[in-house]
Amino acid sequence: MSINERTGCDFLNDNININPDTSRRTISERGTFDRHSFAENEKSLQADEIPTKLIFRYKFSESFAQELYEFSKIHQYDDRATFKEEWKNWIEENKEIIDSEVERLSCLGYKGDILSKMFKSSRYYFRKKSTEKKTPTQRKSYISVSQDLLNSMDEFISKTSAIKPAISFIDYCNTSTEILQEEVKCLFNKGMKNPIEIRDKIKKTYKNRCFNALG
Repeated sequence: MSINERTGCDFLNDNININPDTSRRTISERGTFDRHSFAENEKSLQADEIPTKLIFRYKFSESFAQELYEFSKIHQYDDRATFKEEWKNWIEENKEIIDSEVERLSCLGYKGDILSKMFKSSRYYFRKKSTEKKTPTQRKSYISVSQDLLNSMDEFISKTSAIKPAISFIDYCNTSTEILQEEVKCLFNKGMKNPIEIRDKIKKTYKNRCFNALG
């Protein structure tokens, strides 16, 4: 049975299906590696946009934020009128730490109404902030492509005259069918059972090799 028959991986379109057989767990034989359909759906691969404008947030100091948080949770279920009354009492009782925080933020360059910022943070953020700790999500183990594929891509990129990675990638697929078929099989055996993910991983790898080459 050929690689095409075993992998059922059509690199160039989204009509790739994996239908594991319950006994052999092989990929569906309906799909094939089709370099032409791969080329049809390939869109321009552009470098990720890098934000050119950084936003500086004037955060409260850790100690003041804790005080504000404790007040907010104590009055979490107060209606608005009661909350505002308790807020007036709180800022009078904690004038020293509030003045210190106002001075600190002013020195950092904050130009807004700091007391208003404190009230809004207490009323609309800290009061509603959950105390439950989120269970960290488990990251998937990273699956790397073969060194043979990387060498093949690097060699092709060094010789191509195409300007855009999207164009040279199409050319690469048209001339590297055999190694791409082997890579699909390899990635599948490593645990990548979704052919769409396999296809996208190879596309992304090629794009990264192009940008590395431009250096």
